[in-house]
Amino acid sequence: MKDSSPFAPFRHRAFLSYWLVGLAANFGWLIQTVGASWLMTSMHGAPELVALVQTSIALPLMLFSLPAGAIADTFGRRRTVMWSQGALCLISAMLAGAAFLGLLSPWGLLGFTFLIGTAKAMNNPAWQSMVSELVPKSDLPASVALNSIGFNLARSVGPAIGGVLVASVGAFSAFVVNAAANLFVLVSASRWQSPARDDRLPPEAIGSAMMAGLRYVGLSPIHLTVFLRGFLFNLAGISLMALMPLVARDQLGGGPLTYGLLLGGFGVGAILGALGASRLRAMVSLEVNARICTLGYALGTALLGMSTVFPLSILAVMIAGAAWPVLLSSLNTTVQLSSPRWVLSRCLAIYQSCNFAGFAIGGWIWGMTAGQIGTGGALVAAAAGLLAVAAFGLVLPLRTLDTSRLDPHSRWSQPEPEIDMVPKSGPIITSIAYRIAEEDVEEFLSLMAERRRGRIRDGARRWTLSRDLLDPELWHERFKTPTWIETQRHHARRTVAGADIAARLKALHRGPDAGRVHYELVRPASPPPAHEPVLATEA
Repeated sequence: MKDSSPFAPFRHRAFLSYWLVGLAANFGWLIQTVGASWLMTSMHGAPELVALVQTSIALPLMLFSLPAGAIADTFGRRRTVMWSQGALCLISAMLAGAAFLGLLSPWGLLGFTFLIGTAKAMNNPAWQSMVSELVPKSDLPASVALNSIGFNLARSVGPAIGGVLVASVGAFSAFVVNAAANLFVLVSASRWQSPARDDRLPPEAIGSAMMAGLRYVGLSPIHLTVFLRGFLFNLAGISLMALMPLVARDQLGGGPLTYGLLLGGFGVGAILGALGASRLRAMVSLEVNARICTLGYALGTALLGMSTVFPLSILAVMIAGAAWPVLLSSLNTTVQLSSPRWVLSRCLAIYQSCNFAGFAIGGWIWGMTAGQIGTGGALVAAAAGLLAVAAFGLVLPLRTLDTSRLDPHSRWSQPEPEIDMVPKSGPIITSIAYRIAEEDVEEFLSLMAERRRGRIRDGARRWTLSRDLLDPELWHERFKTPTWIETQRHHARRTVAGADIAARLKALHRGPDAGRVHYELVRPASPPPAHEPVLATEA
């Protein structure tokens, strides 16, 4: 099989197993969503509450994805998947029992779906970032596209199965299927082998890891642009999914089977779109790709809003379905390829949070809009919003990055302090002296601007660059880290790009000791009491 094949990642047995297990989980998830949405429709037909089912699932994915990403990066992705799958299995079983016994109210159903969304939020960053452990980087775009195909294969069949189950057995059966699917994932994940972890440094505190992730993406224009585009697209795009039960009931006069068939049509379109995604990526830039998909989704949304016949509605959801995975898988791939390994789960988590913020806010907005102007009018208004999102790309286009420069650079050797130190000793000031000729100052400052961004992204604080007043060729780069262990983490995070900047700076240096680093322990202004040991201050 050639590398250009969209199925090339299946050559890797570990990825094939991962994909099949994920397919089972997707079936359970989508069948559960059909059950929850139709149960709410039958209990309380108000558009606001029906749309809130999507919001109750999306809101925890927005709120808890970053802590989940920090946990996955810190404690291991496989372990995080197992914890979250166990929780999903338990909550789904409890929901099935409550539905079977008739104990659910509309708000009780929303509470259970919120808990399921919370467990899903804990699972997703770890699950998605595991892909890069299973395939080489050259196969990563195709692997992400195959994950999208798996999800949409389940979407094309799962909702119809869910509709049949709900119509013939009851909504509780959909929740039983989801519990069983998550149990299968839990058992399978317990048998997988995790890659060796770098345990030279102790695990990072969750709060510190979350801040490190936010700091990294906050200083990465590529990430910020992807996150904003994903949020805006999903803010308008969720209208189609959130209002689809109302389209099935009010515009088409159908029931749960009609709703399931509409979701299935969306899934079929998504599979066709994902199969053609690699060809589209090869033909156009990332920005043009995103613009085409946004316009296609807008067309499908508008057609669904205006349709009152089933064939046209199926065509509409297939058009939208073809556009949805191509755009989102392209954005997901961009995040994965633009993120160093040490922060990958957190970058994916923040991307996911932005997407689901769009889902949660959009689900509420379009539910309220449908209550005021009708389901069809709300969908047409959402299509207009999608046109605005496509136009936004003219102002802030998506860009790609040379991914090879994000590989870890492992040549840093940890210094051995000559004084007593513990991991929490600090603060630590790192200083580097450079002797730069006047004719090289402009290039030096340009490199230092890049280095400042990289230093702060990797955890440095209070970065400064100073020039000696009495010796103008002498420059000092300084930054602070709160503890000795954070200093070691900072240097361990260096990438090939950072090492390249360091080499170019070293080449500009005139004289001996090029790039020599000094580590200084900040001491208190007055000596400690006689009964206390002379150690570093705490950060």
